[in-house]
Amino acid sequence: MKKPLFLLALCFLLAACGGQSGDETAGSSTPPQSMIEEPEPSIAEGKGIGEVENVELTEPLDEDMIEMGEAIYQMKCAACHKLTDQRVVGPGWAGITNKRKPEWIMNMVTNVDVMLAEDPEAQKLLEECLTRMPNQNVSIGDARAILEFMRKNDVEKAGERDQAVEES
Repeated sequence: MKKPLFLLALCFLLAACGGQSGDETAGSSTPPQSMIEEPEPSIAEGKGIGEVENVELTEPLDEDMIEMGEAIYQMKCAACHKLTDQRVVGPGWAGITNKRKPEWIMNMVTNVDVMLAEDPEAQKLLEECLTRMPNQNVSIGDARAILEFMRKNDVEKAGERDQAVEES
């Protein structure tokens, strides 16, 4: 009785340990190319992750949107973000449209939890600021108004706007 159990245990042990099958990746710590995930196209393009895939910018700036964006800024954003480059809790807004694409900005405002979890640039900001941006439940329309206000602010504070779009 002991001999068959011993042979059965030995078979399981050998099967579990397996052997080299000639596959060159078997002992390698690098996964095969088919298993390496490519970043989402929107991340690779600097647009972030979220519902916003394309933003049509106005020329000239839309004064009604600017006014609405400023009101939203005062209500939801001003406690953590200054209109200069000064960092308070979050980064200052001066020059933001020269650094980030409009889609990224709007996705960060409207989809902050996913952006902080998955977008490399948002994660760098989190490491720098050490405080998570709260989800303010900003609609797409309100985020577009905030973006227009940021564009106006960049003209006033940085002397130019939309450089991130022009670099694409």
